[in-house]
Amino acid sequence: MIETKMRSLIDEINRLARLSRERSLTIQEKKRQAELRQKYLKNFRSRFKKQLAQITVVDPTGKDITPKKVKRLRKSSNQE
Repeated sequence: MIETKMRSLIDEINRLARLSRERSLTIQEKKRQAELRQKYLKNFRSRFKKQLAQITVVDPTGKDITPKKVKRLRKSSNQE
């Protein structure tokens, strides 16, 4: 479901980008393009943070050396 939403978001962003190469976008289209880009970036950042929260860094001796910032991120994403 998330992939479908992202795909439709990207498709709409690309449609507006193609349209802007053909002619100038209207004010409404420019606003829509900016809005879609912000939604895309927000979603991308959220998914990226969730991926980072899953990472564990281990040194050659097997000791967990995951940065504290990542551990805090993991805790905050688990609470959501």
